[in-house]
Amino acid sequence: MKAAVIGASGYSGEELVRLLSRHPQVELAAVTSRSLAGQSVADVMPALRHAVGELKFTASDPAELAANTELDVFFLALPHGVATEFAKPLYEAGKTVIDLSADFRLNNPATYESYYGHPHPAPELLKAAPYVIPELADPAWKASNLIACPGCYPTSIQIPLIPLLRAGLIAPSGIVINSYSGVSGAGRKVAEDFIYCERNESMKGYGMPRHRHLSEIEEQLEKAAFADVIVQFNPHLAPVTRGIATTIVAKAKSSLETVYSTWNKIYEGKPFVSVLPSGSFPDTKHVTGTNRVDIAAVYDSRTDNFVITSVIDNLVKGASGQAVQILNLKAGFPETAGLV
Repeated sequence: MKAAVIGASGYSGEELVRLLSRHPQVELAAVTSRSLAGQSVADVMPALRHAVGELKFTASDPAELAANTELDVFFLALPHGVATEFAKPLYEAGKTVIDLSADFRLNNPATYESYYGHPHPAPELLKAAPYVIPELADPAWKASNLIACPGCYPTSIQIPLIPLLRAGLIAPSGIVINSYSGVSGAGRKVAEDFIYCERNESMKGYGMPRHRHLSEIEEQLEKAAFADVIVQFNPHLAPVTRGIATTIVAKAKSSLETVYSTWNKIYEGKPFVSVLPSGSFPDTKHVTGTNRVDIAAVYDSRTDNFVITSVIDNLVKGASGQAVQILNLKAGFPETAGLV
């Protein structure tokens, strides 16, 4: 299978290049970036010299890419709004498109406009694009050629919460979520908040009370709970390069043993979800560079709450690794191909 990464100059795009260049059943055949067109991928990403050969960045024209009969699957590592410019012609040409942007994550175009500040560029395609966390999505998604890859914060939240909401083990109201993300989650850009002297030895909240990922989180949790879900989502910027640590407080409606038996049943045989014993707390250091999610929970008898913790690598399971996992499942490859 021949793959293209569209928008490979950012952190998620670079991670896709890394993963696909070593994938045993995929040939990385095209890497695009308007700002880097003509440059050698090996020169821009020297850590991958051994894997990318003579591959060069090319300019990205949606119509030309859609007409390319040699390319089978396209990964869109582009900003929201821009991704649709490529997704629409590629999808209409019958290509497989895995979109890492926010353009197809929401079912409601009004919600998209409310959170992203402009009308959805292709609302007619929203129903054609399933939202896929592989461990949780209905397998029918594999029939689609346009797939929405979830955001990083929402992945760290939904993996532990959705099975519990589906089973009625926690209350759907009053959920509080604190998440801490590595600086790479903001993308590759030059801004004062992200320079070394500002972030080193420093941590702060941001995007409260209405971070863009809140729309995606609540929409998916409501589907799981079959009820209105309003969460308090508090994102923070942590002084690390990559990784997300999430702590969730939810009112208990069952025992801790039932929480664990539910998780163990749902995630049995799922290679990228590790359910850790109660009383152990997931650490981002243990998942960095992997496509894994580590989750755990404790019960607080004083407050009658479950305190749930999870960790992921925001660039792998939170973005590019999950996208490759989606490709593996859709194409019939081993789910773990090219991933650890």
